[in-house]
Amino acid sequence: MSSPSPISAAPHILQLLSELHQISLDQEAGISKKGKVFSSDVLGDLQIKGSNSNPKDDFDRLMLDKFIALDEDKCQFTYQLVNAMGATNIVEAGTSFGVSTIYLALAVSKTKAATGKSGVVIATEKETEKAAIARKYWAQCGPEVEKEIDLREGDLLETLKSDLPEVDLLLLDIWSALSLPTLKTVLPRLRPGAVILTDNTISGAKGYADLLAYLRAPGSGFQNMTLPFTNGFEMSVYRPQ
Repeated sequence: MSSPSPISAAPHILQLLSELHQISLDQEAGISKKGKVFSSDVLGDLQIKGSNSNPKDDFDRLMLDKFIALDEDKCQFTYQLVNAMGATNIVEAGTSFGVSTIYLALAVSKTKAATGKSGVVIATEKETEKAAIARKYWAQCGPEVEKEIDLREGDLLETLKSDLPEVDLLLLDIWSALSLPTLKTVLPRLRPGAVILTDNTISGAKGYADLLAYLRAPGSGFQNMTLPFTNGFEMSVYRPQ
């Protein structure tokens, strides 16, 4: 028997999340033969097709209307982890249509209520169309979600350069080539004991090679473990010397 969902939220929020996850799964099945979309695989396919345009630009156009949300079980785990840590300041690198952001906001709302601390979910999205749709879903959820989110539109390597609180958790669910530069941008604001979660680090290991080498290098300050979720989910705890 499967365990019940740990998510504490109003029924209309839970229903919306269920619908959005199903849309994401359907879209991924239509893009990838593997049933899961990895940026490195899609870029490789676009390069093989021999388009005259830049494969990265082709990739951006392909993904413009795609959810490709963090898997539901990974979202639930992240929600549980935020509550267990008492985390209240979170950076989400790769918000897209804002599905995983809803989980983060719900968790931060609970930890703020339990601890009395202030906090925020800093979400990032470069595409204005996606940001607008994400805001629409957050508004459907209501203040419990909407008021917890600071959405920063544009190049995240620029939008995350300043005005960051001390960060408890960083979620990396972005184009793999951006993951290491993003970590380095946020690193000065990570508190000791902060957690970095990176999606698809088994099936997407090739694309994440630089990031994983950095995290796992001796003296990096990170304690790493690949969690046994589908396609891998890397959990790295920041313990600087």
